[in-house]
Amino acid sequence: MTRLTGATMTTPTGALSVVTDDDGTVVAAGFCPVSDLAGRLHDAVDVVDDLGSASRAMERYFDGDLTAFDDLPVRQPGTAHQQAVWKALRDIPAGDTVTYGELAARLGLPPGASRAVGTACGANLVAPIVPCHRVVRSGGGLGGYYYGLPTKQWLLDHEAGATSLL
Repeated sequence: MTRLTGATMTTPTGALSVVTDDDGTVVAAGFCPVSDLAGRLHDAVDVVDDLGSASRAMERYFDGDLTAFDDLPVRQPGTAHQQAVWKALRDIPAGDTVTYGELAARLGLPPGASRAVGTACGANLVAPIVPCHRVVRSGGGLGGYYYGLPTKQWLLDHEAGATSLL
């Protein structure tokens, strides 16, 4: 039986909780309490102070290292469509955004599949590591974000600011 462990850190945009499995793979993350992530996972999570490499990656990201999540292993349950969208999200460079329609096209989906992409983004359990915040509306609006539009805007501004320093 896999043991899930979670920790919460303070970030400039609020508390960020992360849950890992026995191997250190991130199975959930979000700007909410660990208990909320446990509920979304439908599983018990032991709360600790530090998650090792996952905690270090979070600290580096918020300190401006936008590559900090690149090698962090993640796993979340989902359909083949959701898995494809989540993989494509990790290919969007920090500091860039794409529209829901552009992401659908990258995946070879038919025109009009932007809603299906948005639904997959909304089901993402591993934010901001799987960066659904980098997907915006075609008209330039932010679209949605499970943790609220102010958090999405902060993440985009953080990445744009850190990118401009490179």
